[in-house]
Amino acid sequence: MNIELVELPGSVRSTWAGALADLSPETTVVATLVLRRRGALPPYQPGQAPLTSSELAERYGADPADVAAVRAAVTEAGLTVLGERPESRTVRVSGPAPVIAAFFGTQLHAAHESSGDRTWRVRDGALSVPAALRGVVTAVLGLDNRPQAATRHIVADPKAVATSYTPLQLATIYGMPQADGTGQTIAIVELGGGFGQSDLDTYFRGLGLATPTVTAREVDGAKNTPGRAPQGADGEVLLDIEVAGAIAPKASVVVYFAPNTDAGFLDAITAATHASPAPVAMSISWGQSEDQWTAQARTAMDDAFADAVALGITVTVAAGDNGSADNDTSGSGTHVDFPASSPHVLGCGGTSLHASGGRVQSETVWNDGGSGGATGGGVSDVFALPAWQSAAGVPQPTSATGGRGVPDVAGDADPQTGYQVYVDGSATVIGGTSAVAPLWAGLIARIAQVTGKRPGLAQTALYAGVAPGKPVTALRDITSGSNGAFSAGPGWDACTGLGVPDPSTVTAFGG
Repeated sequence: MNIELVELPGSVRSTWAGALADLSPETTVVATLVLRRRGALPPYQPGQAPLTSSELAERYGADPADVAAVRAAVTEAGLTVLGERPESRTVRVSGPAPVIAAFFGTQLHAAHESSGDRTWRVRDGALSVPAALRGVVTAVLGLDNRPQAATRHIVADPKAVATSYTPLQLATIYGMPQADGTGQTIAIVELGGGFGQSDLDTYFRGLGLATPTVTAREVDGAKNTPGRAPQGADGEVLLDIEVAGAIAPKASVVVYFAPNTDAGFLDAITAATHASPAPVAMSISWGQSEDQWTAQARTAMDDAFADAVALGITVTVAAGDNGSADNDTSGSGTHVDFPASSPHVLGCGGTSLHASGGRVQSETVWNDGGSGGATGGGVSDVFALPAWQSAAGVPQPTSATGGRGVPDVAGDADPQTGYQVYVDGSATVIGGTSAVAPLWAGLIARIAQVTGKRPGLAQTALYAGVAPGKPVTALRDITSGSNGAFSAGPGWDACTGLGVPDPSTVTAFGG
């Protein structure tokens, strides 16, 4: 049966650089389809009452008629509908590789990893959808399952550690409000690794705390698989849990494990967003240079973050650990990390912190030069300057479509002044902006407990009264250091944003 196909905007994927092989026709492929909204989501207004997931679905989710049209088209083509979620506007489908590839107007190949024994399913070029679904389907994710993101943490060299801190010490240093997260839920998104209960019990017992309630949720078949990657994904997972859990030990922590693909990443975000109870904060410490994503994936995830904001969720995201170039080695200029560049998340940059007796001696931009990373930061090439940031003095973007400045806030991230954690049976020190996202997620939980309010899009409060070159009252400004192309200075900068937590931070939210 011949079906008229039309190109899906923003779906072009880069060609695999290595050799390709035929994909077995018996291979079952699963994809996530993202549908348009039934109504435009209004811009966030400071202090607005959070919606419920059902209210969001009714007003701004997928139209039932659109869901029915997608269901009819894919089943007629011989594909299977695995699930429909009108609230997140997603439909998951599966089918034999040749059938699903033909339906979306592409070819799927097997690609062998050059430095390992793994094989990925890859595509290149644009996707298409049946003409009947033009404008209805806005993204098709997961056909290509090469790894999409990387962790934003760095395990410290023990010989290089100048000093290190527990999260509780950082809570004191940063003057966080006296609270423990009671009644709050923190979601953490992970794309690999795992945690064991014995590690958590050992770590929190060492801090003199009861172990928080930590629950694993499996998304798209991913599992909590601890004990396999202490220097990699396990380190990320346990860092995130231990930092957020220590800052808000009475909060419930829910960890969403998903495959490291564009579809897996989105599905984890939407699962966390529409969970019950809705989390007050969602921490994400995985990312990739903005230019390494398809436009459809960036848009789908940004829309999902907008949904989270509408539900009163503050999404905290690591800004990257590779300076202003974001690991680009071509010399082509500056790049920012996504999803930290989404205007609906709180981008978290990094500092190098020296403190003693709970008092700051010095705090500068984290930049270890060639010896171990630097905070990400810069100006987005794809997301426009948001209204709440328009008076901050963000530099002009290199692309006419960009303008959003990254990061918004910062915290200790230097591995040489890093976080004391416990990973796969061993105490270690870890840094990177990965640690700053859960630090801020824990702080958001404390603020929500103290104020009785969900901060939602926290930037609207933190940027209040901002002016170029002038510090805001809600954060402590960091004015020394650089991340490569950008230097810190008074007010917002593309290294540490508006600054680090301060005792006055809670007052920005009515505390």
